[in-house]
Amino acid sequence: MNRLIFSICFFLFTCSVVSGQVYSDYLGAGHDQGVTVRTSSNSGFSIGEKTINGDGLDARKMAASRFLFQSSFGGSNEEIEALSESLNFESWIENQFNMPVTLTLPKLWEVDERARILHNAENPDEDYFGPFSLHFQYAWWENNFKSEDQLRQRIAYALSQILVISLRTQLGDFGEGLSSYYDILVRNAFGNYEDILQEVTLDPNMAFYLSHLNNPKSNPEIGLNPDENYAREIMQLFSIGLYELNNDGTRKVDNNGDWIPTYDNNDIRGLAKIFTGLKGGAWSRQALEFVRPTDPIEFGADIYSISREVPLQMDEAQHEQGPKTIIGNFTILGNESGMEEIREAVHHIFMHPNVGPFVARRLIQQLVKSNPTPSYINRVATVFNDNGSGVRGDMKAVIKALLMDIEARDCQAMEDPSHGKLREPVLRFTHLMHSIPNDSPDGYYWNNGFDYLEDTKQLPLSANSVFNFYLPDHQPVGDFSEDNLFAPEFQIHNSQSAIGYFNQSTKWTEWRILFWDWYDNTPNVEVDLTPFYALSADPETLINHFDVLLTHGRLSDETRSIIKEAISGIPVFWNDYQMWRTQLALYLFMISPDYVILK
Repeated sequence: MNRLIFSICFFLFTCSVVSGQVYSDYLGAGHDQGVTVRTSSNSGFSIGEKTINGDGLDARKMAASRFLFQSSFGGSNEEIEALSESLNFESWIENQFNMPVTLTLPKLWEVDERARILHNAENPDEDYFGPFSLHFQYAWWENNFKSEDQLRQRIAYALSQILVISLRTQLGDFGEGLSSYYDILVRNAFGNYEDILQEVTLDPNMAFYLSHLNNPKSNPEIGLNPDENYAREIMQLFSIGLYELNNDGTRKVDNNGDWIPTYDNNDIRGLAKIFTGLKGGAWSRQALEFVRPTDPIEFGADIYSISREVPLQMDEAQHEQGPKTIIGNFTILGNESGMEEIREAVHHIFMHPNVGPFVARRLIQQLVKSNPTPSYINRVATVFNDNGSGVRGDMKAVIKALLMDIEARDCQAMEDPSHGKLREPVLRFTHLMHSIPNDSPDGYYWNNGFDYLEDTKQLPLSANSVFNFYLPDHQPVGDFSEDNLFAPEFQIHNSQSAIGYFNQSTKWTEWRILFWDWYDNTPNVEVDLTPFYALSADPETLINHFDVLLTHGRLSDETRSIIKEAISGIPVFWNDYQMWRTQLALYLFMISPDYVILK
């Protein structure tokens, strides 16, 4: 900034005459009221007013670029330009709220139909298996790139890391199950958090993953008790956490200064009894080869036999009868149907005062920063508790409050050393897809992602456990833990995944390949760097462009110098020097700390 001010002042003294009011803070970037600038050049590129009115700066584009990364999967140059004209982020959010919904399951069936044809053409003697997790990935990446409801898709992806299921189980055999579950998050991303909890509870894929599918009632004679897995995780991981919270996310303490647990084993046991009696809601396509659609589904029918797309139903004979006491000494009397008890229990959990700060912190960590201040959490949680019209859990209000908060938007917050987060691997990939031009000859964006998962340890719905890829309270050993700072994404960042990401970046930049075609082992989507070739004659111009596009104006002087020196070392007399400079610059950007750390 000092060099910029010096340059402006030098220009004004040597090339122009300035008259106007005095500013006590700074001159330029919009502080131009009553100021006239005359220059000695008549060139269309030397308009004097631009030296102080801000038009010659990229600050608006940088702000738009950063916002689009927080609220979507990344913006193209055209999208950044359009948003920078107004910087009306609230209007952009409202427009996204009104976009048509792009669902995963319909796309999966499109993918499955084409994949079946391709498979049979390539392997006529082999049976086709699908749809499975491969086809879910195809559908997810296709929708990610082509859908217009980017904010909805971004929130659904964030929710998928809070309410976790994983294809690293038998669920990997069921692409339609993964897609149907994901669509709960897509449909309700702008709805109400209680609806998310209710639908997730009755989803057959979640019920299989956390073992409350075919969960039987107690049988003391044989020592059988209801499975407690889902009862524990809906509280610990999906809603209230382990300890009672203030509205700002800080933990409450008792008279001895100890943290106060939100629930105990008795609460888990009481809640587990409520989640009994759930069985499949319909037969699977595979089962319908052997049974009639009207045949009753027996309690105990496994995940292969039941539909992975239809919510579970209640078998009252297998539902635990009698009163059940759950968190807060709340008693469900047991005089209702089993499904009514489940709805009442989930509603009771949803109304717990912890849910607001719990959800607020996790969504902030997903979209904006790893260490939100208590004030930030409090502001978002307050909106969760009441959207201003008496509605609790309104996701639209929460999203808007989160993205428009001063800690998300204010430049000063970015200067705080604790501000920011490590970009998770999937978001680095999607950002490149959306920001850098690419070409798909056949029009499809099918990414199996297997090599990316192997290299970077992340892919949608591919966590190792219900605890996600990383814990929200993960603290790397060293400065983070000493300063009591959290850095969740660093839990999957190690020497192996770092080198794996470097290799992926090489594939994107040197080989120009985003996706390989699974069926004929040829590039399916290629990166197009030609639009940047003209900029590469001047390294500084190319760097400035990538700085807006990728690092949102946060490129450090040190990294800028390294990249400039590297690409300047490719002389203009080299054949294809523009190509070599451009791909080297992009590679160095993608692996730089300035890029992988979002500020």
